[in-house]
Amino acid sequence: MNVEFQPLDPRRLGPIIGPERLTRLLEVATRTRERLDGRRVVNVNSTATGGGVAELLHMLLGYARGAGISTEWAVIHGDPEFFAITKRIHNRLYGTPGDGGSLGEDERRRYERTLATNVESLLRTVRPDDVVVVHDPQPAGLVPALVERGARVVWRCHVGIDRSNEWTEQAWDFLRPYVATAHAHVFSRAAFAPSFIAPETLAVIAPSIDPFAPKNTTLSPARRREILSGAGLLAGAGKRGPRVRRAEVVREGLPLSPDTPLVVQVSRWDRLKDMAGVLQGFVEHVPTEGAQLVLAGPAFSSVADDPEAEAVWRETVDRWHGLDSGDRARVQLALVPMDDPLENALVINALQRQAAVVVQKSLAEGFGLTVAEAMWKSRPVVGSAVGGIADQLVDGVSGVLVDDPRDLRAFGKAVARLLDDPGERRRVGRNARRRASTHFLPDRHLLDFAFLLQQIAA
Repeated sequence: MNVEFQPLDPRRLGPIIGPERLTRLLEVATRTRERLDGRRVVNVNSTATGGGVAELLHMLLGYARGAGISTEWAVIHGDPEFFAITKRIHNRLYGTPGDGGSLGEDERRRYERTLATNVESLLRTVRPDDVVVVHDPQPAGLVPALVERGARVVWRCHVGIDRSNEWTEQAWDFLRPYVATAHAHVFSRAAFAPSFIAPETLAVIAPSIDPFAPKNTTLSPARRREILSGAGLLAGAGKRGPRVRRAEVVREGLPLSPDTPLVVQVSRWDRLKDMAGVLQGFVEHVPTEGAQLVLAGPAFSSVADDPEAEAVWRETVDRWHGLDSGDRARVQLALVPMDDPLENALVINALQRQAAVVVQKSLAEGFGLTVAEAMWKSRPVVGSAVGGIADQLVDGVSGVLVDDPRDLRAFGKAVARLLDDPGERRRVGRNARRRASTHFLPDRHLLDFAFLLQQIAA
């Protein structure tokens, strides 16, 4: 399936990044178009909605097309059995057993059989000498056929951990026959790359956020409260409008007062995001009077490539029901609708901006776009010192890092310190905004990828 997306004019970044950065971006875009010499850049992944990769592609490909680079986006199809296997691979790349199932020859046959049904339509799209960027494990098995087609193939892996173990080795043994044939390999951190990746094919490119996207654009306090009231997350007679419908909210009592200090984690319903751990750490170790926790994620029915999401949601709800009534009253759980991406983005934007503290207590993390989003909004972030979170936050300067993501006491104390010190929250938030502006906006990301495309096309 081809995904429709709108071109985004890179010049609109000028007021934010300044004339020097904009001029460099436009010059590099021109050289990249010349080097590609009419060849297209085709991106392939497993979903157009839900999760950071889909968000990233809407932004990155929009700016590439707006800069005059011929860019296409295709999404593969799979059944629940296929996505159960790829979720197993995903979890093992993060060093965990996931559902504990096998990655043997039966799973390989099922994986290849599903991708074989996608090859024919994809090869009708891809021409020899096109550059094809294949994202993550789900479509990785397409790489050999694309290479045989004569395309220049990049495999981009958005997940991983710094130190391999038996589980990562199992995942890489499964993926190696496919991804080893790619002409280039992109990781968010060099440490994520397995040993069989040749240094000359390895590129390290961190993701980025779009400051003009609905999820990141400026919202006035009145507008964000209106949005959250309409979504049922805050009290008030908010005007929902056509873009704001009620989220599915689990809570004790009435919606929160707009003046309530909020601690917010926004993420997929994935065990590695440790929503249940955030809940437990908050109720046990954040004594700040009046503070409330909101755990929000996408409605799982809209995320086709994540078969575990519903189970994780229900486990989190069960954990909430197991609290005493006083602690239940301090926590809200929310499923935010995904069928309208703009609506979803506005609710998440408003929720992050309403937060006193944003947290991302992942057990493992490829990058964590929600961290950069909160930093851009000048919000102090408490995050686990894992993967890409550790690349984004400078501990004590532009955020707070918790060395052990399973240390709930340390996590709770870090959150409580920020809640109890408004001056520190403002200082960290200002520094976070500056760091996000320098390192995690689209021009840096586009430049990194443009240089890779020039190299691949040579």
